[in-house]
Amino acid sequence: MFISPMLLATADGPFSDSRYIFEPKIDGHRLIYSQKNGTARLFTRHNNDCTRQYPELQLPFEDDIILDGEIACVDPVTGISDFESIMSRFQARKTDKIARLTAELPVTFVVFDILHYKGVDLRALPLTERKAILVGLTMPSANFGVIPHVEGAGEALFEQIESRGMEGVVAKRKDSVYVSRRSATWQKVINWSYADVYITGYRKAEFGWLAGVATPDSKRMRPAGIIELGATPTHKKAFYGVSKALITGEDREYVYVEPRIKARVKMRNWTKAGLLRSPVFTEFIV
Repeated sequence: MFISPMLLATADGPFSDSRYIFEPKIDGHRLIYSQKNGTARLFTRHNNDCTRQYPELQLPFEDDIILDGEIACVDPVTGISDFESIMSRFQARKTDKIARLTAELPVTFVVFDILHYKGVDLRALPLTERKAILVGLTMPSANFGVIPHVEGAGEALFEQIESRGMEGVVAKRKDSVYVSRRSATWQKVINWSYADVYITGYRKAEFGWLAGVATPDSKRMRPAGIIELGATPTHKKAFYGVSKALITGEDREYVYVEPRIKARVKMRNWTKAGLLRSPVFTEFIV
C-alpha cells in the first residue's frame, strides 16, 4: 500500500519555537516503506516502486507497517549523506550492478514517521504520539535508523547543520497530523551555498540560462549547469534586452552569448562533476 507523502513548506529562515521539533534534513530521496504479510515494498514520493534497487532494505518488521523517511548513502566518517551516491543506487536497474552497488554504497533508511502499524491508521494522531510509537520499534537491521530531533531549538540546530555543510533543517509542529499534501505545519530551512557565475547562453524552448565559471587560469569558461528557477519577469526582460548584442551563435536548443553578464545563484552544493546542483537565480552582479 502506497501513501502519498506529506510535503514541506519553505520557512523564511531558521527559527526557534517551543511548539515545534527540529530534525536534520537528510540529503537523499523520499521513501515510503510498506510491509504487508511479511513482504516489504518500497516507493518513491511519486509512487514509483523501487524495491528492487535496495535489497538490503527488504527485511520484515514483526508486524505490518508503513513508514515514511529518507533513503541516504551516509559517509561513515562525516555522517553526511552523498546525494550523488544515492542517485547511483536509485538509477541502477541491472541485477549485477544492483548487487555491486549494494556492497559498495550501502544505504540507510532514515525513518521520521510511522503512518500505519498492526493494521491501524496512525495519521490522525499528533506527531509526538507517532514519534513515541516509532522509537519503540525494533529495527530489522543496521540499515534502518530513526532520525534524531530537538525540541524548540531550531536556530541552534541550524548552526550545527551549517557548520557541517549538511542540507538543512526540518521544523515540524508537535501537534501536526499527517496529510498527503504540502503543509505549513512542516517547514524546511535549506542551508544554501552561493556562487557567482556568468550567463553564457539561454535555452530556446522553456526558460533556462546556461551558467559558466572561469577555469583556474581564467583563460576559458567551463559549463556549470542551467539556471531554471528564481528569475522574475523583470530579470528575464533585462537579460534578453542586453543579451541581444552579445550573441555569438546558436544550435537547435540554445543561443550562446559572450560571458559578460554575471549572476549570483544559491544552490544545494557543487556536484562532483563541477556543476551547480539545483541553482536558483538571486541577482545580477554589476
